[in-house]
Amino acid sequence: MEIATSEGGFELLKLKNGLSVSYFYNEIFKVLKTLDIKVDIVDKPFDLGIQNKFSNLSEVHHYHKDYAEKLWKSLVWINGVFNEFSGRFYGKTCPVHLYWHSMDLAVTRFSGKKAPKMPDAARLSDKDAYSHECISFGFWPGDDTLKEPAFYSYTFPNPEGLEKQTLQPKTAIWEMESGSPMALLTYANLRSEKNPRQALLNFMESAYLAGAGLLGWSIEALKVPKLTNL
Repeated sequence: MEIATSEGGFELLKLKNGLSVSYFYNEIFKVLKTLDIKVDIVDKPFDLGIQNKFSNLSEVHHYHKDYAEKLWKSLVWINGVFNEFSGRFYGKTCPVHLYWHSMDLAVTRFSGKKAPKMPDAARLSDKDAYSHECISFGFWPGDDTLKEPAFYSYTFPNPEGLEKQTLQPKTAIWEMESGSPMALLTYANLRSEKNPRQALLNFMESAYLAGAGLLGWSIEALKVPKLTNL
């Protein structure tokens, strides 16, 4: 891992299999101190049910170079597809971004219409994130509930009958998540497609049309027309 500054400072931190969170965290801060970079962060995992601080988290030591490299290459490819999908929409779209605590790569479209208040939103960040109608798309490596990498999409607010709408490709399904339907396409099923890039674009487009149609978005007005040869 390389850390460089605009003033010419450079340090190298070697990553090895079995690297623990605490070792990585403490070594990073040693390097930053050497480069005279001052950083303040909350020394605690967010929203993961882990109470131990990063600096003491030695029981999590699952870094594996080959797996990390494969995930990185997948995220680079997915980022390109997500950005292409973003360019097809005239409305407000957030940049493709990575949620660092759950490792979701995500992008969201907004209609511009205000949404009803989220009744069970405990955090201010959730209330702000869902202040307007949105349809979100993402990829995450899996968790204790879904034990494999998958793509997803959800609509907020959740319109009635969403789970009855058709998804593409045929291997995509609707699954209930916290009482609301979520569109799912596993990474394994995407890889089995003849044209994975087009299949992923079709998945996102079908999930978008499902939610946008039921919520009454101005689909044609928000659609960027395809370029034609002049």
